[in-house]
Amino acid sequence: MRKNWILVWAVLFVALLPVSAQVLEPVKWQFSLEKVDETQVMVVAEASIDRGWHLYSTDLPAGGPIPTSLNFEEAPGLTPTGALETAPKAEPSFDEAFQMEVGYFSGKVRLSQLVTVAAGAPAAVGGYVEFMACDDHRCLPPQQIDFELKLPEMQLSAPKGEVEEAVEAAVVAEAGAEASAEADGSTSVVAVEEIATGEQLAAPVSEEQLVPAEDEAEAESYWGIFWLAFLGGLAALLTPCVFPMIPLTVSFFLRNADNRARALRDGLFYGLTIIFAYVFLGLAISVIFGANALNAMATNPVFNVVFFALLIFFAASFFGAFELTMPAKWSNALDSKADQSGGLLGVILMGLTFVLVSFSCTGPIVGTLLVEAAIGGNMFSPAVGMLGFGVALAVPFALFAIFPTALKSLPKSGGWMNSVKVVLGFVVLAFSLKFLSVADSVGQWGLLNREVFLVLWIAIFLLLGLYLLGKIKFAHDSDLPYLSVPRLLLAIGVFAFVFYLIPGLWGAPLRAVGSVLPSITTQEFNMNRLGGAQATVAPVLGEHMKEGPYGLVKYTDYETGLEAAKAVGKPVFLDFTGLGCANCKTMEAQVWSDPQVRDLLAKEFVIVSLYVDDRERLPESEQYVSELTGRKVRTVGNKWTDFQITHYNTNSQPYYVLLNHEEEAMNTPRGFNTDVEDFVKWLKEVL
Repeated sequence: MRKNWILVWAVLFVALLPVSAQVLEPVKWQFSLEKVDETQVMVVAEASIDRGWHLYSTDLPAGGPIPTSLNFEEAPGLTPTGALETAPKAEPSFDEAFQMEVGYFSGKVRLSQLVTVAAGAPAAVGGYVEFMACDDHRCLPPQQIDFELKLPEMQLSAPKGEVEEAVEAAVVAEAGAEASAEADGSTSVVAVEEIATGEQLAAPVSEEQLVPAEDEAEAESYWGIFWLAFLGGLAALLTPCVFPMIPLTVSFFLRNADNRARALRDGLFYGLTIIFAYVFLGLAISVIFGANALNAMATNPVFNVVFFALLIFFAASFFGAFELTMPAKWSNALDSKADQSGGLLGVILMGLTFVLVSFSCTGPIVGTLLVEAAIGGNMFSPAVGMLGFGVALAVPFALFAIFPTALKSLPKSGGWMNSVKVVLGFVVLAFSLKFLSVADSVGQWGLLNREVFLVLWIAIFLLLGLYLLGKIKFAHDSDLPYLSVPRLLLAIGVFAFVFYLIPGLWGAPLRAVGSVLPSITTQEFNMNRLGGAQATVAPVLGEHMKEGPYGLVKYTDYETGLEAAKAVGKPVFLDFTGLGCANCKTMEAQVWSDPQVRDLLAKEFVIVSLYVDDRERLPESEQYVSELTGRKVRTVGNKWTDFQITHYNTNSQPYYVLLNHEEEAMNTPRGFNTDVEDFVKWLKEVL
């Protein structure tokens, strides 16, 4: 009996052990072949993608991650015809790590390629699909899944002459379009092959069924958008168009001073009207444009340039160049209707009046928040953002409506209000550069690199600090007889931010604002890299050596790096990474850039970086079939992927291992984690 209990506890212990390393297969493929006519077939590859993961699209800019592709082995009589079709289309998104617009597939995707079959063709069509899967914290190396599909019986004519081939080529596009649109049952599926493990896919999936899976982090994304918009609403409370609405609100709701129940009812309806107006705006934009269209616009160079110009326009207004106001007849008409109506209708009209009157100041904040929400690419993101913004505005004004007599201590609007407006003008001006930066990165224009961006920010915030000290004065500013304590504290904060930005001109990572700045790869003068190079880069980089980030030397071959570590008596820092691994770049930018981490890596370790997406083809004599996965190893990246799976039972990147000279792990390997202190502690464990 006791042995049984021991067995039970042993099973439970093993089952509850945390999985620190595992071979992941979040994408499962099914291949099929559909006969189109007597000379053409359609090769179809369908992917089922686990929740929270995504594939990159089939068409990506140069210098980005590995695109998804359907590749065919060369064979006489078999010719891929026309472009590769995907259903659904890739979801556009701006990738901060690569500073470019990329496309994602999630949920399910179908790749279709028309193939023309001529006389003398083999009995089967073969090839492989290549893809790269990532989630929010890790990427897998590019994988190549082979397929071989038997061709159906076809009545093939003798080889055609040049004239006949030219005529046939003219109708290829039309034939491909007709083949991809066929859904009447005449197209026959003649071969199906299941690849990888997991549930079998239902055979051919219609485009309507190819709905992207919801991301597990979607709820967190909504909350992030909500709180960002909420903070924007709090900032809007201090604008010259919103703050003066307080006395108007108080005067309207003073009629309820002796009726607590009615004051509570009217205040709640007033607040709900403000919230509803902003949420309706967010929903209307989503319905009119759609989530994908909003996301596409948010990463479109033309749209970003237009929005940049619009924010410059608003900033000029905040500086006093001209006054932006809603047409007086609109707000006056609503205001008079509210006075005449009384009751709940008057309260609702009063809420709409508030939204219209305040929009000339809240417009740039609302527009910026809508763009940020649209980048999430979800239908409800703009509505969630406007909910947060509306709540921030509605709650205090609902309280003003409920307790109209308790507002005597609030400061009167005056010169300080114009100062708030000017400060917002500087902030809007600085933030407008983010949109110009996105346009420049996506369009690859090379106009706004990291140095130019930082110089402009330093100039803008330096002028803001001088304004707060009273050294700069605009046309509508009042005289500043003395410097108030809040103004002084704000000026100190602004100057501190300026001094924080200055080292970025020489390559400092500036992690606090790194997500807003252009990529550090656009910086032409980088002392951080050059200084590190003098200490860590060999005078001449030998074979399988390269200069990594921040001047660190990397060996790109395992055996070569191991021998170098033995020669200098240092442990190996084994880095499984990728040229197209966004999370690897994030780790390098946020963790490797830390001076303590950089010094430890340079002085105490030999870095061996194995690129799992290196597409350099291995010589035929070195290609092999993996004993563990059964897949053919064709490239250098395939080799290091197989090495990682075989030795560490995992295939995700980034993945770091500290090895001694006997190739034994000296502590627990680790993956994506941007905690710098924890990373330093992990490195020091083996010293």
